[in-house]
Amino acid sequence: MLTINDLSLRIAGRLLLDHASLSLPSGAKVGLVGRNGTGKTTLFRAITGDLPSETGSIGLPRNTRIGQVAQEAPGTEEPLIDIVLKADHERTALLAEAETAADPHRIAEIQMRLSDIDAHSAEARAATILAGLGFDAAAQLRPASSFSGGWRMRVALAAVLFSEPDLLLLDEPTNYLDLEGTLWLENYVARYPHTVLLISHDRDLLNRAVSSIVHLDQKKLTFWRGGYDQFERQRAERAALQEKERTKQMAARKHMEDFVARFRAKATKARQAQSRLKALERMAPIAAVIDENVTPFSFPEPTKVVASPIIAIEAGSVGYFAGKPVLRNLSLRIDNDDRIALLGANGNGKSTFAKLLAGRLDLESGRMTVAPQLKVSIFAQHQLDDLRPEENAIEHVRRLMPDAPEAKVRARVARMGLATEKMNTAARDLSGGEKARLLMGIAAFDGPNLLILDEPTNHLDIDSRESLVQALNDYSGAVLLISHDRHLIEATADRLWLVKDGAVHPYDGDMADYRQLVTGVSSDRREKREADKASKADRRREAAQRRAQLEPLAKQIKTTEALIERLRKRLAAIESELADPVLYEKDTGKVTKLSKERAELSDKIARQEDLWLALSSEYEEAAAA
Repeated sequence: MLTINDLSLRIAGRLLLDHASLSLPSGAKVGLVGRNGTGKTTLFRAITGDLPSETGSIGLPRNTRIGQVAQEAPGTEEPLIDIVLKADHERTALLAEAETAADPHRIAEIQMRLSDIDAHSAEARAATILAGLGFDAAAQLRPASSFSGGWRMRVALAAVLFSEPDLLLLDEPTNYLDLEGTLWLENYVARYPHTVLLISHDRDLLNRAVSSIVHLDQKKLTFWRGGYDQFERQRAERAALQEKERTKQMAARKHMEDFVARFRAKATKARQAQSRLKALERMAPIAAVIDENVTPFSFPEPTKVVASPIIAIEAGSVGYFAGKPVLRNLSLRIDNDDRIALLGANGNGKSTFAKLLAGRLDLESGRMTVAPQLKVSIFAQHQLDDLRPEENAIEHVRRLMPDAPEAKVRARVARMGLATEKMNTAARDLSGGEKARLLMGIAAFDGPNLLILDEPTNHLDIDSRESLVQALNDYSGAVLLISHDRHLIEATADRLWLVKDGAVHPYDGDMADYRQLVTGVSSDRREKREADKASKADRRREAAQRRAQLEPLAKQIKTTEALIERLRKRLAAIESELADPVLYEKDTGKVTKLSKERAELSDKIARQEDLWLALSSEYEEAAAA
């Protein structure tokens, strides 16, 4: 499907790929990983033809349709559903031509093609995708201009998913999704019928949605089978083996070099010394494993321990307009060592609740008790715009330490995880991850007792996310976390609160339970847990029950086969009628009716065939038990 051969790419004089090669089969689901700044997005630009290569080539089958999320989110007055439907350019063009076409043969071709591409179900498919990304039926009819930039980016994502390209390129799609949208996208990508190349730092997404990993490292592309955890394990094993072989080779080289140095001048040993010298020349050196260390995160410890509860709310309600609360009947407490993650779809009030705790909103009713001298800090992605673009990190921190010497200011910036060469870089020229580090460091500067983090992992690569996990686990204050990164939640949070239907309540399940609640698909861990509970006696009893079901199963299979045969005969009759050009001259209404019936029949046949396969598998399993 996609062949990259000896490719070299350079941006602003910086070499990002150096004679890299890669081959991906059709239908592959591939995660593209690597540190920020290594060239993953640049590779996407080369694949789409937006960036010329220095050497090498990129090969795709002829007429391959490539799709990626638009750089600018749609902001027109068109309803969201119409924007998504227009993403299928062929369907849009055919429908427009059908309005004016007069030639019966061309009309027949148009109708046949519309049926082939399942045009009659297009609105339902578009609505399903929008719903999965968080837009209800009412929102789908609103103009795009009425939504914020993050929600518009979801529309752009929905549009490219609906167009169903042969090669789908997704660059950090979860950065503008909530946890619920991320879970939906995970299932969608896993079932996508064509090739997917996905840039992501979401470990769970890379474990569940893709079946292979391409690692961009040291300007090369390396293909690994399996999800991210399997890739990480295999890479560590290969690195250990490589280092072992390198140590062994270095010892052998030293032994040969010592032999040559000692016996080269002796006539009796000269031939052997010469032989070893040639062997040294032929020995290709094994490269040392290069592991770029990630600068750790560091959060200052609270300057004073505050007694629990640090915050207690009784029968509280909060909102932005009087008489219109977003959250009601809040009765919760937060202790000084709590680790809480907020669950719930965007728009349900997670950020509103965070602002209440941070003192940026007041209760409309009820009571909130705050511990004396409590310090609360909040970090949110939208605050990245609050950085002064012309000032560097040192200048930002110096505002908080006006009397401190230069060395102390630099040391504090270093604790935020910014490398020495980045300290003097203007904020506008920092990467997203570097800005996030700077802003998180500023937010936690005074050693808060409660640290609120709203989507802190956007723009952080996987290794930086692991560093954040360690920093949060080492931090002694309380943490309130809003994130679509399930790994971060599972690794740091002890309690889950669900924000839904205008309320905030403790959630008794774990992230596996919540995933099933959102998607209706049970996790592998839950399935294994349930399977472990079943005893051998239970399994024997189930097998006996399946054997008892053999006779009715056989009858149901035969009934399904007969129905499929009848449906196929009717479908053949309709296709025969639609193949007659005279029909398009006499009765265009009948053409439309038959085309719609043909689409419905095709769908029924597909469902019955799926049922037949499921019944047959169940029959075979019961017979073998």
